Amino acid sequence: MKKNGKTLSVIMPSFNEGAHIRKNVVETWETLEKAWGGPFEIIVVDDGSSDNTHAEALAASRTHPHIKVVHYKVNRGKGGALKEGFMSAEGDYVAFLDADLDLHPSQIPALFKVMEEKGAQIVIGSKHHPSSALKYPAHRRLISRVYAIALKLLFKLPVRDTQTGLKIFKAEVLKRIFPKVVCARYAYDLEILANAHRLGYTIAEAPIVLNFQRVAKWGRIRTKDLYRAGMDTLAIFYRMYFTGHYKGI
Repeated sequence: MKKNGKTLSVIMPSFNEGAHIRKNVVETWETLEKAWGGPFEIIVVDDGSSDNTHAEALAASRTHPHIKVVHYKVNRGKGGALKEGFMSAEGDYVAFLDADLDLHPSQIPALFKVMEEKGAQIVIGSKHHPSSALKYPAHRRLISRVYAIALKLLFKLPVRDTQTGLKIFKAEVLKRIFPKVVCARYAYDLEILANAHRLGYTIAEAPIVLNFQRVAKWGRIRTKDLYRAGMDTLAIFYRMYFTGHYKGI
């Protein structure tokens, strides 16, 4: 069933997205059907929503093939949702895609092209790439740049942006790293990428088009969120350099 070996799983973590999740999942399906060029599946993970996210995602799955819906009752955080979704993934390549479509799925093939051109195992959409086009609040740009400097100092990562919600991986990378991932809410991206870099995987950045629309849920950054993200980041540093937690990956 493969075409050029490019089987793709797209994981869409969702929390209280009932108002638009059906439309966005169908739009993602239609986009990939035209642009991917090979077999694909979409895995919608309902991260303990209190609205009709689960029902709306199921409705999309009934009208379009190769859409899986994962549901559980207790909210685990976006990182936990991605980890749960990966357990159902069957593709050779796995993409993370935010369910609000601030980052449109039409950009996934471009990330895959960068992966092929650079021989990378991971490609991340980067807000700091000079070719990126951003409609993005100024305060979030500042937070992102300060955090990037901190990660460079702590982990010597060869990338400028770990937090953007569009990434593509060779599935073998996540299969190796996810069992040791502890963070579920704030720094899960960093935990994956820092370990991938430590293991010698090539990580490349690609430009993105970001149309920021979120006003709530994962899109709103509060002071306590910044504090928790900082604590999660330091916890990853501690586990990596002082406890040996990630040995054996």
